[in-house]
Amino acid sequence: MPRVLVDATAIPAQLRGVGRYLDNLLPALVAAGADVVALAQARDRQHFAELGIDCLPGVSVPAGRLGRLAWEQYGLPGVAARAGADLLHSPHYTSPLRWTGPLAVTVHDATFFSNPEWHTRAKGPFFRAATRLAARRADVCIVPAQATADELHSRLGLDPDRVQVAHLGVDTGLFRPPDDAARARARAAAGLEPDEEFVAFLGTLEPRKNVPALIRGWVAACATLQAGRRPPALVLAGGAGWDRELEAAVAAVPAGLRLLRPGYLPLADLPGLLGAAAVVAYPSLGEGFGLPVLEAMACGAAVLTTRRLALPEVGGDAVAYTEPDDASIADALGRLLTDPELRARLSRAGLVRARGFSWAACAQAHLAGYEKALHRGRQAGRR
Repeated sequence: MPRVLVDATAIPAQLRGVGRYLDNLLPALVAAGADVVALAQARDRQHFAELGIDCLPGVSVPAGRLGRLAWEQYGLPGVAARAGADLLHSPHYTSPLRWTGPLAVTVHDATFFSNPEWHTRAKGPFFRAATRLAARRADVCIVPAQATADELHSRLGLDPDRVQVAHLGVDTGLFRPPDDAARARARAAAGLEPDEEFVAFLGTLEPRKNVPALIRGWVAACATLQAGRRPPALVLAGGAGWDRELEAAVAAVPAGLRLLRPGYLPLADLPGLLGAAAVVAYPSLGEGFGLPVLEAMACGAAVLTTRRLALPEVGGDAVAYTEPDDASIADALGRLLTDPELRARLSRAGLVRARGFSWAACAQAHLAGYEKALHRGRQAGRR
């Protein structure tokens, strides 16, 4: 059986993005019988051990970003060779130029090309260069949605035979309709009152998430509610980002409306938050996948999102859709808040659809991608 070395050294301290991806994928690969070993920073080795993942011992990786990237180029190839890796999987865009064996690279989205304005000036050029390099050098690019595969083909001319679509999954043992205790814990963590109705958003507060438009749409929707009804709060849960319009939108919220920003919430509190919300609103301008939409559906939430990029690939007909402008969000959100039967119907449909996305299936798609990469390596005479 071929040995796969997964470079997990790019995981941030808070488990967002690539961290959540690997936390779920690696155990699913092991459960599928794959010979997988992870390369992790010292702070993460115990965490992986608790997940049942073997890590290479005795490897020192610089913790800082620049140091880690330099080590990836000059240290990782030798480590991979000494570990007897038949395939190297780089799970976050970048990969070492000096590695000559079969290579799989995960490209999470192509918005660095389609919408560079969503990203910081430092990240945009860097990740465009990394993605171009992956498209040129990787034996297979693993992507989380067909929409991303299509973008890589149209923008970089990447051969579809060198792409493997692997939809992300959802851990239904964690993300499921919450009980009363879980709801109460999440409400307390978010600063909500025990029975307060609320709209929830979950994600990094960055430009592509379209949070200022959500705030303005929520304000407008609250103004249309029946007289005497207490307006629902808006909870913006997630890490701080770089959206320059956010603070102005927050400052313009009228007195009498409650906007809460609890920041990064522990993973264990997320099902209670998502499942207790009247609506989970995710009016993103575009995603490579949209994991919060899937996790909200698995918690029985009524979800409002957009039809941009991969989001309809995830939500299908089990979510409500809106255009991303303020007025459309206000109209769609107001309709959901005043129609409990519609919310209940979406809740039921979301639970059914979420069952179609599993980490086991994601692992099988990765294994298919690994086989593609190994086949190309054998054809080229590489290990």
